[in-house]
Amino acid sequence: MYRDNTKVVKIGNKVIGGGNPIMIQSMTNTNTEDVGATVAQIHVLERAGCDIIRCTVPNEEAALAIKEIKKQIKIPLVADIHFDYKMAIAAIENGADKIRINPGNIGGSEKIKAVVEAAKERNVPIRVGVNSGSLEKEIVEKYNGVTAEGIVESALDKIRIIEDLGYDNLVVSIKSSDVMMCVKAHELIARQTNYPLHVGITESGTVFSGSIKSSIGLGLILGQGIGDTIRVSLTGDPVKEIEAAKIILRTLELRKGGIEVVSCPTCGRTKIDLIGLATQVENMVKDYDLDIKVAVMGCVVNGPGEAKEADIGIAGGDGCGVLIKNGEIMKKVKEEELLSALKYELDNWNA
Repeated sequence: MYRDNTKVVKIGNKVIGGGNPIMIQSMTNTNTEDVGATVAQIHVLERAGCDIIRCTVPNEEAALAIKEIKKQIKIPLVADIHFDYKMAIAAIENGADKIRINPGNIGGSEKIKAVVEAAKERNVPIRVGVNSGSLEKEIVEKYNGVTAEGIVESALDKIRIIEDLGYDNLVVSIKSSDVMMCVKAHELIARQTNYPLHVGITESGTVFSGSIKSSIGLGLILGQGIGDTIRVSLTGDPVKEIEAAKIILRTLELRKGGIEVVSCPTCGRTKIDLIGLATQVENMVKDYDLDIKVAVMGCVVNGPGEAKEADIGIAGGDGCGVLIKNGEIMKKVKEEELLSALKYELDNWNA
């Protein structure tokens, strides 16, 4: 497994690489300088399961805000920097646990050196980020367009720039909105560097389409043992990014914990509001710290059999339903009591 052999990097109170658990990241969409709004959003994301948070630092006010934000959150904070090397240095000085830069867009060698020196002084990791949309003109021309090989060459070049300055506390991120190009790029770079990799499909789209594209891309990459942190980049509420990431990791058996909900598709036998019921169950179980599988089935004919692999489940009939445990019907209840019956069992699961 590639991730077992990557360099171990400490980010605040978290450790990535070297076979450590894969961390879920997200990014705030508040104005970072608005400390109250930013902290409030981070707290929501923390509760949802975010392990590492990233905030943009476009100006000095945002850099200064990091110090106050850090006092009020528990998870590591990554400062996202574009173009202005001074913001990277200011973010480090104000307590950022990691900085994200593209050495190709923050200025010449002296500016890069200044950032690296500041990071080295405080042992702050640098995430070297390269996106397919920001490849150098000469690399695009060399490969006759944007390619996985070009993305990797650009990233390795940026890594060498920082290594030549005597620093190797690095995390690498190579992203593309082209899913299969992104997969190929990760396969290539995993064989050429042992730095931890932050994985994601950039600009993947809305909650619906973006979750699908990210699931395919991350599934193909993580399934090969590549990747140490992930972000599901969605145009929507950042909490949805966390929820999607948790499902992806659970499905790949890379993370345990949390209730998995399985539900059957609707058919002509369905006599209850299965779509509404399944949605209610999915929302309800988010607050439980139980490593179990819950089934929501549409009929009492096939429901018990189909739910055998689940720890507990409910199946609806015509105005009524049944509570199922390990494939066995435990009791019959009215349709409107199905949700509360399930909740009672979950509340008393370890009693």
